[in-house]
Amino acid sequence: MKEITHLADLLGKRLQFLNAHVTAAESCTGGGISEAITRIPGSSAWFEAGYVTYSNRQKTQQLNVPAELFSTVGAVSREVVEAMVRGAQEKSRARFAVAVSGVAGPDGGSPNKPVGTVWLAWGVGEQVFSEVQHFAGNRDEVRRQTVKAALEGLLRHAAGEISNQG
Repeated sequence: MKEITHLADLLGKRLQFLNAHVTAAESCTGGGISEAITRIPGSSAWFEAGYVTYSNRQKTQQLNVPAELFSTVGAVSREVVEAMVRGAQEKSRARFAVAVSGVAGPDGGSPNKPVGTVWLAWGVGEQVFSEVQHFAGNRDEVRRQTVKAALEGLLRHAAGEISNQG
């Protein structure tokens, strides 16, 4: 918990320096990324919105994820998290975004996507970056590791940005 709070605090400081906002589109974390960010006093200055889109229907309704992706590549895929991150940026107008979709367990896994498989995507302006992670542990541990990875990725991408102040 302390490590995640520290990451969120560092992210807030960096985004304030950049005069930028962030948004989160979450599935398997169920709002955990947004909760970690809003744990930081003053986060309303840099956190724009959080979208908890647990069902495929809500991913399509709230974030404009093309419905056909679910039958072709599945919800836990590069294509879906990249569409989620784009949708969150479009809806919120935040420069930075993160999206996650995964199999937190204890069931729901498959041979191709075992429990612990999580896709993450980050939007930075017009660019999108994505990666797959395979986390170990129980449901809570997979979710916690996903929140940590999401915040670390946001920090990594924000560190590469130049301030638009002045």
